[in-house]
Amino acid sequence: MVTAVHAEYAGYLPAAWDSLHRQSHPHWTWRVHLDGSPDEVLDVLTACGAADDGRVRIAAHGTQEGLGVARNIALGACTAPLVQNLDADDELEPGALADLSGALAAHPAAGYAVGHARDLHADGTLRTAPLAVPAGPLARGALAVAWASALPDRTLPPVHPAGVMWRRNLLLVVGGWAALRGVEDTATLIAGSALATGILLDVPTLRYRRHDAQRSRQNGNFSEGNICSSGGVPPYSPADPPGKSGNQQGRVG
Repeated sequence: MVTAVHAEYAGYLPAAWDSLHRQSHPHWTWRVHLDGSPDEVLDVLTACGAADDGRVRIAAHGTQEGLGVARNIALGACTAPLVQNLDADDELEPGALADLSGALAAHPAAGYAVGHARDLHADGTLRTAPLAVPAGPLARGALAVAWASALPDRTLPPVHPAGVMWRRNLLLVVGGWAALRGVEDTATLIAGSALATGILLDVPTLRYRRHDAQRSRQNGNFSEGNICSSGGVPPYSPADPPGKSGNQQGRVG
């Protein structure tokens, strides 16, 4: 798993850490990359016990460059063939890693897998948001087409971009997480889904925390653009690059 975090979100990390302890899938590494001043985040990770777990890797670059940059630095350190993003303020459902990695094992040509997201409210209530596309295989470009056809009535992407499990090779092909503030994961999802087929599971895999400080809820004045289809883009191949043995299948980094 890859988590980028700044001091403002440090207080949510114990809940994210607890959700990893509940995973039924045993083979994972959590790479926490600190964006900006590391002191408060390190204190929280030490207090909750995450800093003492051998499966947790903590790194920092000392300056505040944005969560997309922090994620991509962590991605560069990942060696496992599967990469799961986990936002600092979110939680994974207990079966998330097992369900998503199992789907990718069953569909070796797919480049990514994603499930339902349930909104996690301050009172602990979990509410499932209806999906805009049916569960099952996702053709190349299908998410962009579904999203464009729903505008302007629905402005959110058809699936939750924060809960995607990626094949590491595909993430590298699209250049990692996009440099678009507040929609890094959305832009990456649309790019990756234009190059590769995916799998949408009919099970919840992400608990998406709702709170007032969410950066994804902050609006800017960025000019509007058009969503383009994937016509003419060569397909992605999930084969391991030269020199990779592929013997880590099922590991999530």
